[in-house]
Amino acid sequence: MTDDRRTPIRRALLSVSDKSGLVELGHALIAAGAEILSTGGSARALADAGIAVTEVSSHTGFPEIMDGRVKTLHPKIHGGILARRDLENHTAAMTEHGIAPIDLVAVNLYPFRETVLSGADAETCVENIDIGGPAMVRAAAKNHADVTILTDPGDYELVISSLTLGGPDLALRRRLAAKAYAHTGAYDAAIAGWMSEQQGEAFPVEGSLPGRLKQVLRYGENPHQIAALYLDSSARPTRPGIASAQQLQGKELSYNNLNDTDAAFELVAEFDETPAVAIIKHANPCGVAQGADLRTAYLQAQACDPTSAFGGIVAFNRPLNAAVAKELVKTFLEVIIAPEVDAEAREILSSKQNLRVLVTGGLPDPLEAGMTFKSIAGGFLLQSRDAGRIGRADLKLVTRRAPSEAELADLLFAFRVGKHVKSNTIVYAKEGRTVGIGAGQMSRVDAARIAAIKAREAGEAEGEKTLRTAGCVVASDAFFPFADGLMTAVEAGATAVIQPGGSMRDDEVIEAADAAGIAMVFTGMRHFRH
Repeated sequence: MTDDRRTPIRRALLSVSDKSGLVELGHALIAAGAEILSTGGSARALADAGIAVTEVSSHTGFPEIMDGRVKTLHPKIHGGILARRDLENHTAAMTEHGIAPIDLVAVNLYPFRETVLSGADAETCVENIDIGGPAMVRAAAKNHADVTILTDPGDYELVISSLTLGGPDLALRRRLAAKAYAHTGAYDAAIAGWMSEQQGEAFPVEGSLPGRLKQVLRYGENPHQIAALYLDSSARPTRPGIASAQQLQGKELSYNNLNDTDAAFELVAEFDETPAVAIIKHANPCGVAQGADLRTAYLQAQACDPTSAFGGIVAFNRPLNAAVAKELVKTFLEVIIAPEVDAEAREILSSKQNLRVLVTGGLPDPLEAGMTFKSIAGGFLLQSRDAGRIGRADLKLVTRRAPSEAELADLLFAFRVGKHVKSNTIVYAKEGRTVGIGAGQMSRVDAARIAAIKAREAGEAEGEKTLRTAGCVVASDAFFPFADGLMTAVEAGATAVIQPGGSMRDDEVIEAADAAGIAMVFTGMRHFRH
């Protein structure tokens, strides 16, 4: 058996939910001399186009029953699909029972995911779980040595082109079979996930992650790695963000672009109350700011660490306008992402042809838990998204001095930013913007030192005489295990601290804060990010 062995299509079964390309496929099959079997809406669509079609019920001699639940589950259908043409006992059984071979099956399944997303009740969703369709798809894919299976209208043209050559070759049939099993696998995964959620079961005994390939990427984190982008095809609403964003211009997105842009957009979505901007480099923020308008917020975010912002990713939580676009084109940037970009801003940004500009149509909900996963050797880790958020009512004052209103606002801002910085994390903030960020350090005191150093260097580069961290607040993603990290922040000029608390040495840290005359609040919630 060679890969170029072709099988002519003499009889085809077409039963599709998505009617795209159905009529064109039907005309091509008829022109090639094939008989067409069909059901329900597919049969009507073909007949309305003047295509001769035989209803499955006529072919089997058995009517559709149980409101259409049983129509293709019949030996004359599955025997015609599954029979091996090279085995005498199979062909003999076909002859004995009057079973005609079926050489092509074109099936796509009931729109279960779309039904769930429409808000339909559970009974309606269950009725949109396809049974006969997956059975035919799997049967045809199993018998791909003799049968062609089509589950994607995008593949119809491949088969149509092959008809004048004698039918699809084995290589194509194998490829379509593999695609068919992936299709039914993702379909079943979406159903399983929905049913588990209906039972309040976050972690079923067996789990799968349904996805659909959107793009094969040029490479992964490094050129010697391969990578691809998949879209979530579970029965959950699509989360606005990088995966579903529309790219308006620029080069193809890389693996690192996608990862960093996702981090930037998820961070900026935290600040839904006011215009905000986040600048990301290597998945860590190098500047975040809130402002009265986007332009002000962008300039303040960029000022935190202009060196790192060069070649960075910039995310906005408001539609992008011309005033901001004029500032953006002054610096080399990799990616810009926003809910929308107005026409004037698009024109300005178009001067930077390689700059990738993305629009999402909305913001992700930072309080929606959802699930995230990470691969490890031999398996993967699944957890809910960090949707924790601290408000004023959650704070516990642990020092003699209480933070001022201005400090309190900055503390909450800094703690939200810290949630999106790799641990160990220290964030210095002042007047609604970051002034120094220490990310991904093995010790918290080093994170505090690095954040202060970067703040000092950025200020010196701008000719500032006063330390940017003077009078700032500081946020830590987890507790200070010793007072040294806290005192590093105090030496940098911090006057108020927000941290989870919970260390065995909390009393020592509180005592150091009181001795320094600063305010400190505990959140009771940490934000490790690895």
